[in-house]
Amino acid sequence: MSEKQIAVIGATGHQGGAVSRALQARQFKVRALTRNPGKHRELADEVVEADLDRPETLMAAFKGVHGVFLVTNFWEAGTDERRQATAVVRAAKDAGVKHLVWSTLPNVEAISGGKFHVPHFTGKAEIDRLVRDAGFAHHTFVVAPFYYQNLVGVMTPQKQADGSLGWALPIDPSVRGIHMGDIDELGDIVAGAFAHPDKAGSGEYLPLVGDFMSFNEIVDTLNRQGHKISFQRVPKEVFAPLFPGAAEVAEMLAYFQAHTYLGSDSRDRIALANKIAGRQPSTLSQWAKANFPVQTR
Repeated sequence: MSEKQIAVIGATGHQGGAVSRALQARQFKVRALTRNPGKHRELADEVVEADLDRPETLMAAFKGVHGVFLVTNFWEAGTDERRQATAVVRAAKDAGVKHLVWSTLPNVEAISGGKFHVPHFTGKAEIDRLVRDAGFAHHTFVVAPFYYQNLVGVMTPQKQADGSLGWALPIDPSVRGIHMGDIDELGDIVAGAFAHPDKAGSGEYLPLVGDFMSFNEIVDTLNRQGHKISFQRVPKEVFAPLFPGAAEVAEMLAYFQAHTYLGSDSRDRIALANKIAGRQPSTLSQWAKANFPVQTR
């Protein structure tokens, strides 16, 4: 693979960083794209300046590369994911890129018949057609899961009114609907897709899924490791105004409950993703032992 160079967008983030490391482990040449290359020389063999909001920087960044990994950040202020993705696809096509891998998510509006509105999912899904219609020799869709890392990050357990540490969320904790995984392992799927375009380069969807759980199962898994985490279900209308973005989180959890994270029976896609990655992804129990420390106080 040393003859194939891959340009990685978002190399300073969770997904792009994981992709860069996995590609390097498989002996690909990696060109990391960042707005501040001087600060991130350690990211890859080559680190170049590129800005998704400045399309003129992309053509040079893609010159001579075989493939591009594209991820956009909905949560970054001012981001227009469709505009950014359009700029990348056009520049990559003009530069002669052969294989584009796009990190997407399910189309919540389509799956739910318009009942649920989750822009940070559907906005990515609507870019799929743009990638599909661009005419690359190969293209692949990877699907990031609910990150295990969320449980120690944006959704870390909080102190509850009864003094316990836990979650108070608008979802039935008995419903199994959350496809989860260690986002650091997404890189194995992406690298596998670039290595085997004959098996995963014709528009396949490759979701990373290490576990499929209800919140009760998440709590039970963690508590078996010595935690004392609680769960309380709260009404959607109580949760929605609690913090900026809470209304969309509530809508997302309602979608999980009704349709699951991936929105359909995805066992065949998950099996193909694991085959392409060349490994089984970590379960929540495995990940938590190393990354979710028991609080002793």
